[in-house]
Amino acid sequence: MTKKIFRIMTIAYIITLGVTLGAGLLAGIVVAPTIFNSELLLGTELLSRFQEGLLMTQVFERLAYLVNFMVLFVIIYEVIKWKSFESDRWTSLATFLVVATGLMFSSYYIPDILQMQSVGEAMTQTPAFENTHKGSEVNFKIFSFASLALLILNLKKALR
Repeated sequence: MTKKIFRIMTIAYIITLGVTLGAGLLAGIVVAPTIFNSELLLGTELLSRFQEGLLMTQVFERLAYLVNFMVLFVIIYEVIKWKSFESDRWTSLATFLVVATGLMFSSYYIPDILQMQSVGEAMTQTPAFENTHKGSEVNFKIFSFASLALLILNLKKALR
């Protein structure tokens, strides 16, 4: 791979990391509190907690497409760097965490939550749903921190 093509790929990679991290943070920090506190903004309760959860799940289901794209890009880019002996242990650790938690988010937590929601509102009030939801939050926080680490590590190398 030529140096110019790899440089363009590096720029696209850093942008993809930043956009995905930003989208995840926006969904968790801005969208979720807005949806789950809609009665404060509208002055009356229009949606039940279950309906608000259905909306929020749709946001995260769509975010999963971006996460999957990023995971694929991370694998390709970091394998190229690893084969060129340009990888270090911190980048490898962050890569592993991004790939593992990204795939868990899109392939385990989102489908599991969708399946529980399809059973009905009562299912979303069980300890199983609550544990799955808490697990998905912890998983996404790890994903976000690992993505940020990968972004910083690659920016540092790119700016040398």
